[in-house]
Amino acid sequence: MNPARTTTTTDRWRERVDGGDWDTITRELDEYGGALLSQLLAPEEAARIRELYDHDDLFRSTITMGRHRFGEGEYRYFATPYPEPVERLKQALYPRLLPIARDWWGRLGRPAPWPDTLDEWLRMCHEAGQTKSSAILLRYGANDWNALHRDLYGDLVFPLQVVVNLNEPGVDHTGGEFLLLEQRPRAQSRGTATLLPHGHGYVFTTRDRPVRSARGWSAAPVRHGVSAIRSGERHTLALVFHDAA
Repeated sequence: MNPARTTTTTDRWRERVDGGDWDTITRELDEYGGALLSQLLAPEEAARIRELYDHDDLFRSTITMGRHRFGEGEYRYFATPYPEPVERLKQALYPRLLPIARDWWGRLGRPAPWPDTLDEWLRMCHEAGQTKSSAILLRYGANDWNALHRDLYGDLVFPLQVVVNLNEPGVDHTGGEFLLLEQRPRAQSRGTATLLPHGHGYVFTTRDRPVRSARGWSAAPVRHGVSAIRSGERHTLALVFHDAA
């Protein structure tokens, strides 16, 4: 591989991630548990990732959601090594998410085990027996949906993850809002719904997040899902920052 090309490509992904307003992203994560990111993929890049879905050699397993009562639709776990955009986006996002993750765990009085680099963190996952790749490509058709859930996969968990919409809302599909449901301490649940623009990312909590309570900081459990696709087809790239057992 041409080293100059690698540097240029790496910078391209990092520049897109760094181009977001991270002060606003951090505030929205603190308030809602999720935040819209800047455009991470150009339309042609999103189309190329969508087209990977039918390349069996790129994936380690396929899940039919209806069979497992996860909703309706299908998703596939990428095998490693990941396609370049998947790997580069994970590497570019991790250092931006890491300070938020450490701050959250500090508020909750929890030890923050995550090292400075994604590669070091994944080595820790593998040493703990979490060796299965976790990046996902999801495909929804009309009437498909994703039940509220959390992507935990093992004892070692990174508390933030990112999804990217690979289709254009209102053109390729209607419906398919991204959902978060938060159970606040001694209160009713709070839900949010976000229609993700084409190629944009959305960062959200994997398991729970800190919220203020009368006794200080408490952990509010959060689950995520996708509302029913009314028409068309929707593909999503999901970037999880811990590997699976």
